[in-house]
Amino acid sequence: MKEARMRRILALLAVLFCAVPAFAQDKTALAVEQDQSAPVNVVYHIDDAAAQALKALRNMRNHLDVAPKTKIVVVTHGDGVDFLFDGARDPKSNIEYGALISALKAQGVRFEVCQITMKRRNLSKARFVMEADFTPSGVVRIAELQFREHYAYIKP
Repeated sequence: MKEARMRRILALLAVLFCAVPAFAQDKTALAVEQDQSAPVNVVYHIDDAAAQALKALRNMRNHLDVAPKTKIVVVTHGDGVDFLFDGARDPKSNIEYGALISALKAQGVRFEVCQITMKRRNLSKARFVMEADFTPSGVVRIAELQFREHYAYIKP
């Protein structure tokens, strides 16, 4: 008798366990469906300019071509800040980043430089393009954007 009761309880738990994710998915799908017109907020994370910068700038341009209402914040730290130096160029193609940055800034993209990196590398604000903004900590800023402001995360 105890064994039969235990089987029924386990069967009920199995049904509930399977139903909860399905219910949650339906609810999530409904929320996404209802909010299709709302702009998406995105944080692009760059910590290696040589490997990521040109690709990221092109991704952002394409992103805004398709979804112009998207709010984009680029957070840089470590070696990722290098493409925001005044006059910086892509090491492979020799393309200057400045014009690409200016065009994206004109579309509302925000470029943020980690001040911890600046201090560690002894960099002054004067070294950066005029489009650059500054944040106390790049890693903290990314976490805040993702958690508090619900930004989607992209690392090109």
